Amino acid sequence: MNVDGLREQAKRGVAIGDFIREQRELAQVSMRQLARLTGVSNPYLSQIERGLRKPSAEILQQIAKGLRISAEQLYVRAGILEARFGDPEIIAALLADEGLTERQKQVLVEIYESFRRENAAHLSEAAASEAPAASDESSFEEPDQSDSATEQVSA
Repeated sequence: MNVDGLREQAKRGVAIGDFIREQRELAQVSMRQLARLTGVSNPYLSQIERGLRKPSAEILQQIAKGLRISAEQLYVRAGILEARFGDPEIIAALLADEGLTERQKQVLVEIYESFRRENAAHLSEAAASEAPAASDESSFEEPDQSDSATEQVSA
């Protein structure tokens, strides 16, 4: 990894730590209370908040439950996920599965999202192909019969 990559990774660590601290303070939960709620040690939580440690998806899941916030929010903030295309609960469930490696989780999420994108593209293509036909029909106007009747009367 190059120097810029390391800097970006360090920024994410601080960013996730700051975000967790903000959420903890908004929830009016002390760090010790959060440690009890999550099963994550107080010193480890402190290191995460200060950006010294980058938490795993499992730890983020525990913190999310303790703070009663979306695990996906934490995953995005930590740089584990980009803002995702799909059901956040399904993605969170995949990422929380302790029987899978981190790489397997990422691959599953990518496959799931590719199916969702593909299905959405097919739906929008189908809607787009139907929309012009419907608008063409609605723009078709029958000749005005009153004009031809008027012409016949005046002739």
